[in-house]
Amino acid sequence: MSTDLDLCYLPATEAISRFKAKTLSPVELMDAVIERAEAVEPQINALTFRHFDEARDRAKKAEQKYVLGKRTGVLEGLPVGVKDESFIKGKPTSSGSLIMKDFVADKTSVGNERLMRAGGIVHARTATPEFSSAAYTNSRLWGVTRNPWNPLFTPGGSSGGTAASLAAGTSALGTGSDIGGSIRIPAGTCGLVGYKPPYGRNSDDPPFNLDFYCHTGPLARSVQDAILLQNVLAGPHPKDIASLRPKLRLPTSYKDIKGWRIAFSMDLGFFEVDPEVQRNTLEALEIFKSLGATVEEVDLGWTSSALDAGLQYLTHLFGSYMATLLDEHGEKMTTYVRQWAEESRKSTAAQFLHTLEVVNEMYATLGPLLEKYQVLVCPTNALPAVPADFDHSRDSLSINGQAVNPALGWVMTTPFNSLSRCPVLTVPTGQASNRVPTSLQIVGRTYCDKDVFQAGLAYETAAPKWFADEDSRPRFSIG
Repeated sequence: MSTDLDLCYLPATEAISRFKAKTLSPVELMDAVIERAEAVEPQINALTFRHFDEARDRAKKAEQKYVLGKRTGVLEGLPVGVKDESFIKGKPTSSGSLIMKDFVADKTSVGNERLMRAGGIVHARTATPEFSSAAYTNSRLWGVTRNPWNPLFTPGGSSGGTAASLAAGTSALGTGSDIGGSIRIPAGTCGLVGYKPPYGRNSDDPPFNLDFYCHTGPLARSVQDAILLQNVLAGPHPKDIASLRPKLRLPTSYKDIKGWRIAFSMDLGFFEVDPEVQRNTLEALEIFKSLGATVEEVDLGWTSSALDAGLQYLTHLFGSYMATLLDEHGEKMTTYVRQWAEESRKSTAAQFLHTLEVVNEMYATLGPLLEKYQVLVCPTNALPAVPADFDHSRDSLSINGQAVNPALGWVMTTPFNSLSRCPVLTVPTGQASNRVPTSLQIVGRTYCDKDVFQAGLAYETAAPKWFADEDSRPRFSIG
């Protein structure tokens, strides 16, 4: 018989199957998740706005649909944590900012519209750094969000609240957005699966639907659960000119990867990588080899200019968005947002153009390489995690005794925002000595979403299981 905690970690796909078989009620699952949230939130702080009473009512309606044999959505009755940056009409959205603490949306974002139409229940919003602008999750409005595997460390960012909620068992599925790694970084620090789809695959809100670095996507505790949510989020929208036609629906089963050629880079040519990350990455490569794939180390020829260009792009475009609020609301900003905004005012069009030139230089090696290999794999994060209260505008950071850029130098995600048409799936590889998980990025050919899921599902099937029992879940004291 399942315990309440087992229900909290039940795979979303299994929960749906049990709802349909009438061996589990959406109300039972929702009650277990809410009870878990009330117990762990004082320590983890993953959730912002909570809609628990409404969620219980919606769970009762979902239960009746299953009981009466009515038509149900593919997410019907599942508690879904939604990042506190997108909109739900009539509900507050803060983007982690004091500037927006009283904002109530007058429209619903495309992704939220789709997941709610599919029967997903938004029981809570999940924490994000202010304006989703950091690789960790803390803000003046909501405080510090902590990693359930070790609360001294960050769950990553900017979708850190979603990741912490999933790892703590307080959501069945979760949404994120990724402009510099914001889905993959927290998936990597929390032992989860995170997916950055290729640009345009999932519709988005203006103005960042036209920013090719920006991608919305799923976080989950398994590859199958990520597929479940991605299939809901994907598809064109009549108000998003960048969204791709036709809608891509990912299969839920794939052939094995025997005979595949997999390219591998430990450092992408220029990152400092923590020894424990390296160890767990090499062990993950052995799993791919055991599945009949050939893994070959490659030299991409990239230099630190790849990261520098990514940071410059984000400063010019993303920073400029925040700079529109600087004169009127600067005193309410976090120091890291203020830094982005101030730096953006120094950025020039020529510098922005240079970032585009660097992208083409990067793809001039990766593109031909992916004609020879099905996927490229590399670590997600070069360091398991930074401290939970880290602030890149204030704190310095080093790996292997070498100083690295404190904003994005400890993560290896941003180059694949630059190369935005490449799908990227993050899967866990192990844990560091501080108990924080480590992970791997699986990078596919442009718009070949199925390849990364085929590799990821094969890997997950052969790798040690996460969240299946007490020994494979986070352990932290409550209260």
